[in-house]
Amino acid sequence: MRIPHNDRVSSDNSASAPERTCILSGEQAVRDDLVRLAISPDGEVLPDALARAPGRGAWIGVSRADLEKALAKGKLKGVLARAFKGAALTIPADLPERIEVALIRAFTDRLGLEMKSGRLLVGSDRIAENARMGRVAWLAHASDAGEDGSRKLDQAWRVGEDAEGSGKAGLTLPLDRTTLSVALGRDNVVHLALTDWQAAQRLAVPLQRLQRFLGQGEKTEQDHGEGPARAAGAPA
Repeated sequence: MRIPHNDRVSSDNSASAPERTCILSGEQAVRDDLVRLAISPDGEVLPDALARAPGRGAWIGVSRADLEKALAKGKLKGVLARAFKGAALTIPADLPERIEVALIRAFTDRLGLEMKSGRLLVGSDRIAENARMGRVAWLAHASDAGEDGSRKLDQAWRVGEDAEGSGKAGLTLPLDRTTLSVALGRDNVVHLALTDWQAAQRLAVPLQRLQRFLGQGEKTEQDHGEGPARAAGAPA
């Protein structure tokens, strides 16, 4: 039986989803698109990949490359001082690297939870079988996946979705097979699929944060749709 769902995975299901303002660009965006920074008890600025740390936070929506430039030019220090109301701060020189590692961890941890629940499929044969039966809600490929293998699974997915000729295809993740295999404790994880649409929505938030930070933040059919404009507001 086909899983009924819309064409897009969206982490923003409400027109009133909270927005935050990027301290570097001044642009406003849904908080699920931004990365939160928090300070430790000893004043060190650290990534808060899940946006759950207590206390005041600061939000960034720029890529790693732009953050590295802001750090090198001293701009980041100034905007963080204002965001944290003049508190004594220490900005690690490797903050961009720490953010990327934290965002990858948040995404792969979510994958692991979905695997434990039985909603994440790995292995080409298993994915193809479920895809052709209309039991796949989300499909993705490692960054170094072979074109032929990805193309075959994309086609199986379109068949199961009655979407042949649409060009619908799985996402290419910003992670290679080695990273995915280590994170999930499996050998040679190249292709992944989710059988539950709500699981795909849960995965969308950490994935879009990671993509945006890596400079791959352009929206795709699977990650999230074009949300309506919302009123500004940038509480931490």
